[in-house]
Amino acid sequence: MYGRGIMRVERLLDISCGSPDLDLATEEAILDAVETGQSPGTLRFWESPCTFVVAGVGQVLREVVNLDACQADGVPVQRRCSAGGCVLQGPGCLNYALFLSYAQHPEVAQLRPSYAYLLGLLCQAFQAGGIALAPAGISDIAVAGVKVSGHAQKRRRRALLHHGTLLYGMSWEWMARYLPEPRDRPAYRAARRHGEFVANLPLDAAALRGIVRTAFGAPETPSVMTAHENGLATALAEGKYRDPEWIYRR
Repeated sequence: MYGRGIMRVERLLDISCGSPDLDLATEEAILDAVETGQSPGTLRFWESPCTFVVAGVGQVLREVVNLDACQADGVPVQRRCSAGGCVLQGPGCLNYALFLSYAQHPEVAQLRPSYAYLLGLLCQAFQAGGIALAPAGISDIAVAGVKVSGHAQKRRRRALLHHGTLLYGMSWEWMARYLPEPRDRPAYRAARRHGEFVANLPLDAAALRGIVRTAFGAPETPSVMTAHENGLATALAEGKYRDPEWIYRR
């Protein structure tokens, strides 16, 4: 059994902002609000209506993004606040994000145990629905060794953002065009290229939402962001996530 215990997340948000910079800024805004105790533990879903590429906070863009191809096709390039690898976003990629305080959820207070705990809960929920997923590497979920979900975290003093992708309709053609084959790869990937290593889940977005809600004990009815969160997200989008100095910082 991969995960132990039962999680209860107080608030559900199902909010896609429609622009990559605002969607990424919203992640950081909610984290800030949970960190300061102004918002409860939260599960958020979102999916971008447009294709874009997003690098991890510490990555060097020219090493992980085919910038010429993105520019030629008008595909935005972004940088998120969390660590982890560069990923392709867009229709067919459902994102979920957990915002948890360590005081309320001591199981996530340490990095490696938090991945084991959260990915374990998610795999259990999928297995209960008849899909045999398993953790792979440090932060992936796979089916028979093929990746269907990747994860990253941003950790603050009192809370963390743990977010992941759930692939259900992504195009490997676009992934190969915009993302070079990575230099840093988990051992279980071996020498496999994108099209051999990554696959879509056999579920639609609605079914995926139901499984993730079950895994983390989130309410069925979505709530809304607070005025404080909305204001902070707007300020972060304008002052950080649209700023080339942030995007091209490395």
